Amino acid sequence: MKIKPLRTEADYNGALAEIEKLWGSKPDTLKGDRLDVFITLVEAYEREHHEILPPKPIDAIQFRMEQLGLTRKDMEPYIGHSGRVSEVLSGKRDLSLRMIKTLHQKLKIPFESLIESRH
Repeated sequence: MKIKPLRTEADYNGALAEIEKLWGSKPDTLKGDRLDVFITLVEAYEREHHEILPPKPIDAIQFRMEQLGLTRKDMEPYIGHSGRVSEVLSGKRDLSLRMIKTLHQKLKIPFESLIESRH
């Protein structure tokens, strides 16, 4: 495939196919350099056309709970008493700044995932 700007989905899919062919090429070789260029083109195209938004706060919390095997009871030190945990996880109560800070620091949930984005 000829290296050129990615302007269409067809260009994008072609670049992905080329990356697949070149995957594992050694750095500082012709194939390795082509791989780097195609990866750069695909990343730029994806930033512009395939934006991935952070998850909703409740989804991020539930995902981390699942990863760590945590129950609602385990969330009390981070969110508050059992009623508050229930309210937050059911979407009836927004996270407070204290909750956001604690969840980020203790469970390593990214701030971007805990702050509701209004797109």
